[in-house]
Amino acid sequence: MATAGNSDRLMSDINVTPFVDVMLVLLIIFMVTAPMMVQGVDVDLPEASAEPMPTETEPLMISIDREGRTYIDDVPIEIGFLRDKLDKIMEGRGSREVYLRADKTIPYGVVVRVMAEIQAAGVEKLGMVTVPGGGGEEEKTRQGQG
Repeated sequence: MATAGNSDRLMSDINVTPFVDVMLVLLIIFMVTAPMMVQGVDVDLPEASAEPMPTETEPLMISIDREGRTYIDDVPIEIGFLRDKLDKIMEGRGSREVYLRADKTIPYGVVVRVMAEIQAAGVEKLGMVTVPGGGGEEEKTRQGQG
């Protein structure tokens, strides 16, 4: 008596369908929660009508928020320790370029003090971050050119 197939043989293939289902659920969870994890310093930037500067690498960002707190990237730091910290950071970087973001309500003296600390740390290029402005008639009138 000959049988057409061997039905008592074990199947050794892995069923990947449950694995794919779990991975898709995790992917959706991470896609939904990733934008909520973005943190930053809330700074109300002044407007300017200058062209953006091209950069080759991710620049170091120093921010001053509306309460006058200073940050290197998103890490808070006291102004008195800014020079020493920048010295250490610049040792390991190829470019000695820094961008400064300051809230437009901050007194000019605070911004100048931070700029002096940045310069004392040996930074070669300091860029000021602003919000692109229209530069229309209202802007010219405020500058006394209209």
